[in-house]
Amino acid sequence: MEARTKRNRNRYMFGLGTVGRDMLYSVVSMYLLFFLTDILDLPDSTMWWMTGAMTILRIFDAVNDPIMGFLVDNTHSRFGKFKPWIVIGAILGGILTALLFHDFGLKGAGYVAMFVVVYLLWDITYGANDIAYWSMLPSLTLDQKEREKTGSFARICANIGLFTTVVGILPVTNALGGDKKAWQITVIAIVLITWAFLMFTVFGVKEDKNINVKQESTSLKEMFKVLFQNDQLLFTAISMGLFMIGYSTTTAFGVYYFKYVFKNEGMYSVFAAILGVSQLAALSVFPLFSKKYSRKALYASATILVVAGYVVFFLSPMNMLIIGMAGILIFTGQAFIQLLMLMFLTDTVEYGQWKLGRRNESITFSVQPFINKIGGAIANGIVGVTLIISGINSAKTPEDVTDSGLLTMKLAMLILPLIFIVVGYIIYHKKFKIDNRMYDSIISELAARGEINREQE
Repeated sequence: MEARTKRNRNRYMFGLGTVGRDMLYSVVSMYLLFFLTDILDLPDSTMWWMTGAMTILRIFDAVNDPIMGFLVDNTHSRFGKFKPWIVIGAILGGILTALLFHDFGLKGAGYVAMFVVVYLLWDITYGANDIAYWSMLPSLTLDQKEREKTGSFARICANIGLFTTVVGILPVTNALGGDKKAWQITVIAIVLITWAFLMFTVFGVKEDKNINVKQESTSLKEMFKVLFQNDQLLFTAISMGLFMIGYSTTTAFGVYYFKYVFKNEGMYSVFAAILGVSQLAALSVFPLFSKKYSRKALYASATILVVAGYVVFFLSPMNMLIIGMAGILIFTGQAFIQLLMLMFLTDTVEYGQWKLGRRNESITFSVQPFINKIGGAIANGIVGVTLIISGINSAKTPEDVTDSGLLTMKLAMLILPLIFIVVGYIIYHKKFKIDNRMYDSIISELAARGEINREQE
């Protein structure tokens, strides 16, 4: 009974911590570009520099994420190795988020230079928080089904944060005046919410000390060994990366689609609310489906839903019912895929420990923000270039955008992402091999070697 109470407490306290985190991440990843183009109204000449800078910076900082994972794994404190970085990343990242939505009273090259510095620091600090947060998950339990329950609840909370932002950001900022001050007030409120929800994780989650055996600090040489000799981690990273490029590109175009193609910006919040309910429903029923079907079967089915949704969306007339149905297909499948990817990544921790003799949760999970940043960088590049060459950035009204410009945006928003997502699935299907039987065999061997203790399960 005590063990069950601890598992339930960890599940809910861990999940609640990401409500605000995903509000904060989504406002930067999905709306910072909109803030630059439609609120600050930066000219094309500046936007070329901003698009290039954001793309290069995210790729550059992504390379630093394994170093951050290395630092977390080598942290020894009375509070453990995860929570100090969760707190540090949250505080500094929150302050820098507020600064991103500020023009500093500068224009042209001066503004670009200041933005580059703040954006790079934001990427680093949010990465520290993100790596420490998610790499705590494998330290809570070894049971795959319990991990799915915890991961599912965490994803539900993450999507509540995401879609609270998506549904509310335009109505709230418009109600406050729709100017840069309105956006600054809204972003500061999101930062405060982020800090409040992270208290649940910091003060409520208790790691299972039986899982880890004491090991020496990881060297830089061993860090590279973890990253490049864990083949299942590499294939998971490639599949996740391709998926995130597609997903991030589509979501980043959302507000532009409804403003310039659908020509009713107000319907964006309605559409987002429908998708939010769909994703939350999908995540809620995931544990039920996982009892009956293998992860491989679930991934295949989810990919079919996503492909069908993209095709319907692209061919759809300007009919909200059909567009809504297409969105439900895409984001229901997407919810399953994102949770499955989290589980695949989690299981590669034990696989790496079995194969390489070291358990490095944070180095392993540094792959996740690395992927998110690479995916976001490429997506931002795609969106930024598309907005410029399609004429959307320079358009004063939706009517100023030509039919060819709108088609260019639809191709970049729907067809290109579909290709990335399908290729990602093919790589997973051919290369990923950790199923339930193999995982159980790995855990049994690790227990026999004295590297873990299964008594807590």
